[in-house]
Amino acid sequence: MSWGTELWDQFDNLDKHTQWGIDFLERYAKFVKERLDVEQNYAKQLRNLVKKYCPKRSKDEEPRFTSCLSFYSILNELNDYAGQREVVAEEMAHKVYGELMRYSQDLKAERKHHLQEGRKAQQYLDHCWKQMDNSKRKFERECKEAEKSQISYDRLDNDINATKSEVEKAKAQFYLRTHMADESKNEYAAQLQTFNAEQWKHYNNAIPHIFKNLQDMDERRTVKLGETYRSFAEAERRVIPIVSKCLEGMVSAAKAVDERRDSSIVIESFKSGFEPPGDFPFEDFSQNLSRTGSDGTISNTPKGDRERDGAPGPRPDPKHNTSRTKNKLWLFGKKPKWSVKMAPSVEDFSHLPPEQRRKRLQQRIDELSKELQKEMDQRDALNKMKDVYEKNPQMGDPSSLQPKISETICNMEKLRSEIHKNETWLSEVEGKQSSRGDRRHSADNHHHTPQGRESPEGSYTDDTSQEHHTPHHRSGPPQPGNPNPDPHEFDDEFDDDDPLPVIGHCKALYSFDGQNEGTLVMAEDEVLYIIEEDKGDGWTRARKQSGEEGYVPTSYVEITLEKNSKGAVTYI
Repeated sequence: MSWGTELWDQFDNLDKHTQWGIDFLERYAKFVKERLDVEQNYAKQLRNLVKKYCPKRSKDEEPRFTSCLSFYSILNELNDYAGQREVVAEEMAHKVYGELMRYSQDLKAERKHHLQEGRKAQQYLDHCWKQMDNSKRKFERECKEAEKSQISYDRLDNDINATKSEVEKAKAQFYLRTHMADESKNEYAAQLQTFNAEQWKHYNNAIPHIFKNLQDMDERRTVKLGETYRSFAEAERRVIPIVSKCLEGMVSAAKAVDERRDSSIVIESFKSGFEPPGDFPFEDFSQNLSRTGSDGTISNTPKGDRERDGAPGPRPDPKHNTSRTKNKLWLFGKKPKWSVKMAPSVEDFSHLPPEQRRKRLQQRIDELSKELQKEMDQRDALNKMKDVYEKNPQMGDPSSLQPKISETICNMEKLRSEIHKNETWLSEVEGKQSSRGDRRHSADNHHHTPQGRESPEGSYTDDTSQEHHTPHHRSGPPQPGNPNPDPHEFDDEFDDDDPLPVIGHCKALYSFDGQNEGTLVMAEDEVLYIIEEDKGDGWTRARKQSGEEGYVPTSYVEITLEKNSKGAVTYI
C-alpha cells in the first residue's frame, strides 16, 4: 500500500507522523545511552571493588594458602568480567547509540527536504487556483456589465424621445461590454483548464512521489530500529563466551581450595624445629629420712629404684632443686608474655626458631645467588663489549668500560662473601638441628631428662601459678598483668644476642619497686631508655643508664619515641 494513493489528502498528518517517528528513534537512543552508562558505572564499581580487595603487599608477603589464592583468582576473573561489561558499553556506544544519533540527523534533513517539496507543490497549486478564481470573478463582472449596457441600449432604442446620438452611444457601449465579456470568458476557460491540469499533476504525480519518499524514509527508520535492537542484543551475546569462561574460572578457583594443603602450609610456616619436651624425672625428697619398720612410714621411692640403688641417694643440692622448679608448662597452657618477647631482627636471623631461621637463610641465599648471576652476566656482557671496542676502536673506548667492569667484579666478591656467610649460618643451624635430634633420641633411650625443660625458644619458666601476679606499687594508676619474667630465661634467651637498640626515652611519673622477676625498679622523675615498645600487654621494656634492663608499667611512664625508630619484634 502506498501513502501517495491512500493518503493523498493527509499531508499534515503525515508531517506529524514522521516527526513522531524521529522523536521515538531519539528516545530509544536516549535509552541506549542510559543503559551503556549503567554498564560503564557497573564495570567501574566492579574494578574499584577488585582493587579494594586485591593484596597490596609484595609477592613474598602474600599468603600462600589455597583459599587466599583462589580468592585472588576470583578477583582476577571478576576484573575480566568487568572488562567484558566495558566491552558491552563500548559496543552499545559505537554500534547502537552513535549509529542512531547519526541516522537521526540524516532523517531530519531528509524529512525537511521532502516536506519542503510538498509545500512548494501545494503553494504552486494554490497559485494556479487563485489565477483561475480571479479570471472567473472578472468574467462574472464583465457579464454583469454587458447585461447592464444591453438593458440601457434597449431602453434608449425604444424611447421616442431619445436622440439618435444617444442611441448610437448606448449601442457602442453594449457592443464593447459584450466583447469584454467574451474575452473574460475565454481567459477564464484557459485558466480553468490550466488549474485542472496542474491539480491533476499535483494529486497524481507530485504528491504521490513526495509521499512515497516520506514512506520510504519512515520504513527505513523502522528497519534501522530493528537492526539496532538486534545490535543491542548482540552486544550482550558476543561477550557471553568470555563471561562464561570467567565464571568457569571462578568455579575452578573454588575447586582449587585444598584444606590439607593449607594445613601443610601452616606447618611449614610456623614449624620451629625444636623437639617436644621430655618426661619429668621422679624427684624423691624422702631419701634422707630415717626409716624404721615400726614407724609405719612407707617410702615414696619406687621399689625398683630402691632395689636398684640399694641405698638412699645423696642429698640434693638446693640450688639444683631451685632450678628444677623452672619447668616449662606451656604445652597446653597460656604462654607467659615474657617468654614471647624476642630481640629485634638481626642479620643472621638468630632471633627466629631454628626451622624458620633455616628457611629465611635459604631464601636469602637464593636471592643473593640470583643477584650474583645477574652481576656475572653483566660482567660477561661488558667483557664482550670491551673486546668489540678493542677490535673496532671507532665504536668506543675500551678503557671507558673498565670502571664498570671493576665495579661489577667488586659487587660479585661482596655477593660471594654474603653467600658464604649465610651458608655458614645455614650449616650451623642444620648442624644444631641434627645434634638436637641426636640428644633427644639419646635422652629418650635412657629415660632421663634435664632438671628443667627447654622451651621452643631455648628458655625456662617458673611455675605457671605465678602468671597472674601483679607488681606491688605505692601509688599510681592500676598496673597491667605481671609479665612473669625469669632471670634464667632471660639469660638463656639473650646471652648470645647484641643489646637491643634504644628507640626512645621515658620519664617515670610514679615510683615503681619492681618486686617481681623481670621488672625494673624506678624512682619518680627518673629517665630511662626505651628499647622495646608496649606490645599490648601494658608493659614497656626499658634500660637504665647503668645498663640494667627490665619491664615497667606503660601507664607509669611518659614515653618519647625517636623518629624512624623500630622496636623489638615480638614472635608468638
